[in-house]
Amino acid sequence: MNSTIRLSWVSLLAMAALFAAPLAAQADSPRFEFTPFVGGRMGGGFDVTAADGTSSSVDLDAGMSFGIDLGLYRNDQSFYELLYSTQTTSFDSTDPLLDRVDLRVDYLQFGGTAFFPQDSDHFMPYLSLTIGATLMEPDSGAYDSETRFSGSIGGGFRIPFNDNVSLNLGVRGYLTLLDSDSSLFCVSDSEGAGCLLRSSGSTFFQAEGLLGLSVRF
Repeated sequence: MNSTIRLSWVSLLAMAALFAAPLAAQADSPRFEFTPFVGGRMGGGFDVTAADGTSSSVDLDAGMSFGIDLGLYRNDQSFYELLYSTQTTSFDSTDPLLDRVDLRVDYLQFGGTAFFPQDSDHFMPYLSLTIGATLMEPDSGAYDSETRFSGSIGGGFRIPFNDNVSLNLGVRGYLTLLDSDSSLFCVSDSEGAGCLLRSSGSTFFQAEGLLGLSVRF
């Protein structure tokens, strides 16, 4: 198990242990919610080094994303959340090898959301913080997938229809940690070995705008 995967699991277990006591205290009457959402995701680039030592940037195309956010309420103004978001995109590159490969980027995150009540009943701002893992998986060529530690920060507004259903408008930024000067998406078979990218950067950032429907019960 590589260090980034191990760090993800340790962080998730630490947060689960931290939240265990308040959850047990409220086990008599928990309130849950789920929020399916669609959105658009942009950003995501790799600083790469060519065989001749020159550096350049390979970006991902912007595109649609979708996912689900599950919540367990701590109190009326905050909840613990489990977030999953996925996007299938392609490399914005003139390299023929990269041009024919699509990349799926998944985020699995655990954290919490806090609401900020207003005098008006027409909207409710919120802030979300999470940590977890990023899975990046090429869709062809038997290339290896990559799993890395990541975190996110998000915010937006809830527009309630009633006490249990609301429209969710938000934005979220995801930051993934990479090993600098490392090879990504490698393959080794009878035809030889190689990697799609050799990254010289240490981070990978994407931004996402989302529209969801939150249902509490």
